[in-house]
Amino acid sequence: MRAILNYIGSVDVSPESCYLHHELLNLMLVLMSTQLCSGPSPEPKDVHPFIDAAMLQDSSIVSSVVQKLLLNFVKRPRIPLNGSHPTFSDDGEPGVLQRVGSAAANFVLLPYYTFNYLMSSNAEGASSQLAENSLLVLLILIHYRKCITMNESIPSSNVYTSDLNTNVKYAPSFHDNPYYKALNNAKDSQYDRADVEGNAQNGLVVRLSFASLFDALGIWLKDESSVLLLYSLVHGNCDFQEYVLVRTDLDTLLMPILEMLYNASRKTSNQIYMLLIVLLILSQDSTFNASVHKLVLPSVPWYHERLMHQTSLGSLMVVILIRTIKYNLSKLRDVYLHTNCLAILANMAPHVHRLSAYASQRLVSLFDMLSRKYTKLAELKNDKAIKVISDQIEADNISDDTSTELHIYTDFLRIVLEIINAILTYALPRNPEVVYAILHRQEVFQPFKNHPRFNELLENIYTVLDFFNSRMDMQQLDGEWSVDKVLEVINKNCRSWRGEGMKIFTQLRFTYEQESHPEEFFIPYAWRVVLSRGFSFNPGAINLFPVEIHVDDEPSGEQKV
Repeated sequence: MRAILNYIGSVDVSPESCYLHHELLNLMLVLMSTQLCSGPSPEPKDVHPFIDAAMLQDSSIVSSVVQKLLLNFVKRPRIPLNGSHPTFSDDGEPGVLQRVGSAAANFVLLPYYTFNYLMSSNAEGASSQLAENSLLVLLILIHYRKCITMNESIPSSNVYTSDLNTNVKYAPSFHDNPYYKALNNAKDSQYDRADVEGNAQNGLVVRLSFASLFDALGIWLKDESSVLLLYSLVHGNCDFQEYVLVRTDLDTLLMPILEMLYNASRKTSNQIYMLLIVLLILSQDSTFNASVHKLVLPSVPWYHERLMHQTSLGSLMVVILIRTIKYNLSKLRDVYLHTNCLAILANMAPHVHRLSAYASQRLVSLFDMLSRKYTKLAELKNDKAIKVISDQIEADNISDDTSTELHIYTDFLRIVLEIINAILTYALPRNPEVVYAILHRQEVFQPFKNHPRFNELLENIYTVLDFFNSRMDMQQLDGEWSVDKVLEVINKNCRSWRGEGMKIFTQLRFTYEQESHPEEFFIPYAWRVVLSRGFSFNPGAINLFPVEIHVDDEPSGEQKV
């Protein structure tokens, strides 16, 4: 393992070494695949000798491997399509394979010819194969967790020590993962190599261009493995997160994310979760929330429901998040996904600037949609004429399910009202289209005006409605009202708005916190991504996650690991 990792980390990828790099990366994935035989929760009895050996390497090897795998992802070194290892050396002397004879050379090179045949024939496929495998190996390495027991002796190495925060009596704890630490401590190579804060660094630090990494993620974010890498960096590496937040071209990263959420029906649920969590982490920063509304997009070619020209990135985010909520409501019905979308909108709300007319309409229509669902659930719960088909136990179960769902939608409605409140309280003069949307659909708020769970949150909305309705009534108008005339009155009175009579609520602020045992999600997820890339393993031996086993599959000449 030391030899493999040392080669990967220290030898540059070249036309002469690319095939060996590729096969070593494949070998790493096969050696680490013992995880597939274990359950989703790591246990002390699990046996993973090869990946455990990788975790025990010196910090210099660990850092060089993480750096080289990231560089392979960024630079995407090309594998020659038309050949194999040279049979002659560069200086004209006979190469190794020529010396052992052409027959042996053909036998040794057979796997490479097969590999070339299976590879995509275009240049993009050739250049991405090594990059993809590098990323897969990196993801498996950084998300591995070695489970130990409390009374087990812990190696004294400063690289491979116990996470003391998880030491609970009789509860298992986990070794620290040096690859995870190396990724989290990676630094931007464009900054001074000296530690400006004067803090000593233990071991070598991974250094690479954050600008190149940012651009590569923006280009390849359509791949699920790239999404998982982005999450790992934004969540774990504070320096990279700060770098992303200060970029002025946030659309490089956000547009692929929003496009994938737009096409949510063609993405896996895990991919949608990762994308939303990345947005949630970024939305925790007020500078980010302000920046997305200042960046104007000339067009959004992949959005087909409506032509969107000269709309802000922030407005597009609001539209896509609301669209994701509606898709989830009709298809997935996942409370966690709903909560994440609303949390991002709530973080953005106080910083909204010039929200577009379409985004404003979508926001009010979201309240309308959730309120209709809430009303139906409330009627179902209060309907005394519910007919019980079997027995009272079933009726109780129905009642409990309805009460739980009603409670969930009560919370959703309150969050949407708080989002609208935050915009009206902190950003009304900058958002005339939001005022127009509320005026235009003010009837949707009426059923909840005196509702004990919502009335306090509707007070501010009705303060705004009363203010602008009175200004509309004061206008001497010849003819009928038009959209332009209404907006003219709103814009005029937005400038004189002082917020009198508005109640100030504590701003909603959502933050992302990783689960206490993230390995139960990320280890199976990373291996699902590996299997989706065409690696073939015996499905009957996989215990890490459920696998469909096709009965009609007959044994063939293909050997599965």
